[in-house]
Amino acid sequence: MQTTTQVREYDVVIMGAGFAGLCQARHLMLNIPNIKITLIDPRPEQRLSNKKNHKLGESLVEIGSLFLYKELDLYEYIIENHPPKAGLHLHWAKNSGKTDNIDDYYNIWVNRQGAVPTFHLHRARFEEDLLQMNKEQGAVFYQGKVVDVDLTPGDALKTVKVKKSDGEYLELKTKHVIDAAGRKFIIGRQTDNVLFGPENLDGVNNGSAWVSVKNVDRTIINKFDPTELVASRYYGTNHWFGQGHWLWMIPNDTKTMELSLGVVHHHDVISSKQINTLDKFLAFLETNHNMLYKLVESGTDVEFNYLPRLAHISKTMFSKDNWYVLGDSAAIFDAFYGLGTTMIAQAAESITEIIKAKLAGDADAESKRSAYNDFNVMYARNCNKIMSCHSQHLGHASAMSSRIYLEYMWWFGLFVPMYIGKWFLDPTFISAYLKSSPGNFKFFTYVYDRLTKIVEKGGNIGLMDCYRADQLIGGYYTSKHFDDFLENAKLAPNQLNVFSGLKNTAFYTAVWLLRMQWKGFGISGVLAPKNLFHVARLLMMAGQALLGEIVFHIQTKDLPTNQQIAQTREEFKSYRYQAKLLPWGNQT
Repeated sequence: MQTTTQVREYDVVIMGAGFAGLCQARHLMLNIPNIKITLIDPRPEQRLSNKKNHKLGESLVEIGSLFLYKELDLYEYIIENHPPKAGLHLHWAKNSGKTDNIDDYYNIWVNRQGAVPTFHLHRARFEEDLLQMNKEQGAVFYQGKVVDVDLTPGDALKTVKVKKSDGEYLELKTKHVIDAAGRKFIIGRQTDNVLFGPENLDGVNNGSAWVSVKNVDRTIINKFDPTELVASRYYGTNHWFGQGHWLWMIPNDTKTMELSLGVVHHHDVISSKQINTLDKFLAFLETNHNMLYKLVESGTDVEFNYLPRLAHISKTMFSKDNWYVLGDSAAIFDAFYGLGTTMIAQAAESITEIIKAKLAGDADAESKRSAYNDFNVMYARNCNKIMSCHSQHLGHASAMSSRIYLEYMWWFGLFVPMYIGKWFLDPTFISAYLKSSPGNFKFFTYVYDRLTKIVEKGGNIGLMDCYRADQLIGGYYTSKHFDDFLENAKLAPNQLNVFSGLKNTAFYTAVWLLRMQWKGFGISGVLAPKNLFHVARLLMMAGQALLGEIVFHIQTKDLPTNQQIAQTREEFKSYRYQAKLLPWGNQT
C-alpha cells in the first residue's frame, strides 16, 4: 500500500509542544503579526488525563513568572489556575538521625511576599491550556513524531518530516526550525551539539527521583506562628538539604492538595541504584527526612519518576542556519533555583527577535543572532557554574546558607534587573557581560573552593539568612532593589538602571567575601593575596558600573520613565471638572 505525503509550508516549525515550545509559539505570535507557526508533539492535546505524560510541579522564580504574565499576557490565567508561591524556604537537619518534624531543622523562612509575584505551575494543566490558547491564536498542532529533519544551510528552506498519530506523513517546509522536544535532542544529536558528563559540566553529575502525591496532610509541615512571618510556609517552595542531595516540595494544586516532592542527588554521594525505585525513594525519605516520608504516606495516588542523568549543555543555542534549541533540548543542570524557566524566558525572547529581524530582512539580523547566541550560551555556563560543588556543600548548613546568600545577591542585583530592563537584548550590554564573565567564573571558583575548605575542616561561619537585612552593612538584604523601577513603572526596554544594581552588588559581594574569609580563616584569610585580588576586582567592577550609571543618567535625563504615564500627565493639563451629570433616558 503506497503512503502519500502532504507538503505544507510555515514560517516556523516548533518540534515539541511542552512548556518551552508552547511559550515560544505564543511569544512569536504576540510579537510578529500573521506569522505561520506549527507545533509537533507525539503527546495528545489532553495532558491532564494522560498519566504517562504527568510532569513534576514547576516552581517559578521572578524571571520565569514575569515572562509568563508580563510577556505572554497570562497574568489572569495564572492567578485563576495556579497556586501563588511564597518564595523559597530552606531547611537543614539539626541532627541527621532525628527529622520527625519541622523543629528538628534549622529553618530559613521567607518572611514576606516578594515584590515580584511568583507562582507554582501545574505543568500538565498549563500545557493543555496553553496549547488550546495557541490554536485559537492561529498556531497549527500536529500530534505525531518527527522522523527526520533536513537542516539546510543558511536561509534555505528546511524540511521536517512527521509521522502523524493517524499514520499520515507530512513534509513541513520552514524558514526556521526550533527544537523544544526536550531530551530527544532531535537537533542536538544530528549536529553533535549536546555535551554530557561532569567533565563538560564543571563537575556536575546528578540525577533526580520524584513523586507526585495528592491529598496530603499539610499540617505535618505547617507550624503556625503569627510573630514570625507574613507568608505561607506550605505555599512556598521548600528545600531540604543533606549530604550530596537536596529535596524540593512544590504544591501545584489547591483543590486536590497535590504535591511534587523530589530529590536531586549527586552520584559521587548517592548512586542511582540506591534511589531509582519508589520503595528505595521512600526508604531514603524515612531514614533521612522522616517528616517528608510521613507527608507522602499521608497522601494518595503516588506516582514515581526517576531520571538518572539530569545535566547537559549545548555548544550552540541559535545557529546561523536558522535552527534553534530551547528548554531541555538546549541546557539544564539542576532544578535548585528553578533556572530552567529563566533560561527559556531569555532564549524565547531572543529567538523571537532573531526571527522577526530575519523575516523583515533587517541588515543587522545576523549580528543580533550572533550576540544573542553568545549571551545565551554564556548565561547557561553561568547557571552551570552556580550548580558546581553542590555535592560538597549541600549538607553543611553554614557553608550552603552563605553560598545561597551570595547567589541571591547576584540574582536580585543583576540578573532580575537585566531581564526586566531587557538589557539581555542590548548588544552593547551583552558585549560588556561577555567580557566580565571569565573573571566572574574565576571568582565563583575561588569562593566555592574556600567554602569546600570550611566544610572539610568542619568550620562554622554562621547561618546566613538570605531574607534578613541585619547581616551586612547598611541594612543591605539580597532582594533589595537599587532602582525604583516598580514604583515608577520603568518597565520599557533600557529604562531600568541595571548599572546601579551591578555597582551595589559588586560592592556588597566584596563585603560578603571579607566576612566569609574572616569567619572562616581569620586575618590570614582576609589578607591572603588571592582574596585581596578578588576584593580589588569587585571594587573595580563597582567603579566601572558607577561610570556606566553616570552615562545611563546622561542618556536618559530627558526621557520620561514611562511614556504612557507621561502622556496621561500631558493630557491631564486640559482636564476640567464637569459638575453636571449627562442626561439619560427612562428616568421617570
